[in-house]
Amino acid sequence: MFVDPTQVSAHPTQGTSLHTGDRPDDSVDLRFDPAAGAASDPSADDDFGAWGHEPHEHTWHLLIYVPLGHAVVWAHERSFHLTGTVALWVPAGVEHAARFDADALVTPVGFDTDLFRLAYTDCTEVVITERRRRMLLAHLRERLDDADPTLDLFEAMVEDATRVPLPMPQSTIAAAVAGVLLASPGDQRTVTEWAQALYTSPTSLRRAFLAETGLTFSEWRSRARVNASVDLLGEGRMVSTVAQQVGFSSTNGFILAFRRYFGVTPKVFASGQACA
Repeated sequence: MFVDPTQVSAHPTQGTSLHTGDRPDDSVDLRFDPAAGAASDPSADDDFGAWGHEPHEHTWHLLIYVPLGHAVVWAHERSFHLTGTVALWVPAGVEHAARFDADALVTPVGFDTDLFRLAYTDCTEVVITERRRRMLLAHLRERLDDADPTLDLFEAMVEDATRVPLPMPQSTIAAAVAGVLLASPGDQRTVTEWAQALYTSPTSLRRAFLAETGLTFSEWRSRARVNASVDLLGEGRMVSTVAQQVGFSSTNGFILAFRRYFGVTPKVFASGQACA
């Protein structure tokens, strides 16, 4: 057992330390040093985070899951934006810093390096599918009874989820746009058209996506479209048909985007799905 969020009894900004379970000498100071990672934080000018961790490392593998709210983790000069749909593996020995929204629920899960062999050597994003979400929440309930993470949970968190990580924005307007695009990936409205419809400015909308997800609006929409294509390809639909359904202006553009994220063309991916 590693980190129990129920052991945090005071607001983190009051200097609370988060005790790491069986390791009383490994407690983590939650008072965040704004200088840590600020240069690589796209939202450094916005006070969106109320607490965090200064640069530190662990002797165990850590899976950081944020079922509520938003978090940013910095490691190896990269920033990772975490929400309920994207978690992060931090391998043992990797120095990292973190910053969390005031209302974020952060539920780290530690895996003993003697028991679990993690193939990743760098921080790696994990798409939280419905199955993974249920398994993580079940473990969090069991952890109240001092249950250690199981091999089934570990394997579920490292297996391929066939989705591109897609952090969800948290602010009202950006979240509304994201929700529509997830439901209707073929929606062709530009940032300017979205801003006009929602009575905001295109600049504010772009900044919201970048600050809250670490992705530009165009990159976020491209990932959403590629993710939407996975199930359609699995149904055996033609690549050109899928490209049009999820909003790509050309089949070649879809193929290039798909290959950039998955390393194979949609046709090869679909044939592998059919054989699975």
